[in-house]
Amino acid sequence: MSSLALLEQMSNYSTEMVDAARANDWDRLTHLEKQVASLRDRMGTEEALGFQGRATKRMSDDERAKKVALIRRILNDDKEVRVHTEPWMDSVRQMLSGGARERKLRSAYDDSDTSSRT
Repeated sequence: MSSLALLEQMSNYSTEMVDAARANDWDRLTHLEKQVASLRDRMGTEEALGFQGRATKRMSDDERAKKVALIRRILNDDKEVRVHTEPWMDSVRQMLSGGARERKLRSAYDDSDTSSRT
């Protein structure tokens, strides 16, 4: 599969990721993220191996423009996904750090409570 075809598929997935993030559908978003990562890895491998001996043909100006447009679209989609995921991640971090703080306090008071009884 050509890098252009891989980018087109990645772009389709990234658009779906935006929809999933807007809907707070984290399971679907995670699944799509894995799909994009798989395509990205595949593209990197194929380009690194030079498509295994295939004669690499030079991209036309139209193909290059399409590739640039797809990359920009993917980056814009990624920015939109982050708009929806970062606030959620911040709340999860706060919740987790609050839980850790509570455990430390409980542990500190349980330790001092135990030593004052003896």
